[in-house]
Amino acid sequence: MAEPSAPLVNPLCVISPYYCAPYPVDLAIVRKVLTISDGNFVVTDAKGNIIFKVKGVLLTLLHQRRIIVDAAGNPVVTIRQKVRTVHSRWQAFKGESTDSKDLLFNAKRHSVLYLKTKLDVFLAHNTTEEVCDFKVEGSWFERSCVIYAGDSSTVITKVRYSLHMENY
Repeated sequence: MAEPSAPLVNPLCVISPYYCAPYPVDLAIVRKVLTISDGNFVVTDAKGNIIFKVKGVLLTLLHQRRIIVDAAGNPVVTIRQKVRTVHSRWQAFKGESTDSKDLLFNAKRHSVLYLKTKLDVFLAHNTTEEVCDFKVEGSWFERSCVIYAGDSSTVITKVRYSLHMENY
């Protein structure tokens, strides 16, 4: 459930204004079971309407790749994980691309300790990666995460995971 927080002074659109709202939106990450062909997660709104689907993993020697599509099946973003790194690293690209000109952001695990996940997120223009543009802190035990603006304590959103035994 989305919790209200102070609105950002300068809101930032990372993927598309189409996916932005000026108010809190309740979304649920639903793990699908009994599926082989289409990945195993969907994102739904509070009414159960599918907003996004996560397409299955494509594995190469150096990367894992997932494609997030909208409800109509249009590619929104491709997430590519580098498999062999000390700090886990991910790259996000527009649509189905993995071309550097379509890079949206890089994310890397803040620490190699896995009790609590901390990610530093750097937008594509932040090539020095000295200060993160967003910080994500999550708890596997609580199945939740909080996204902060930059390296601050300003909360942008909170996410909670919900496991439903549904087949879409």
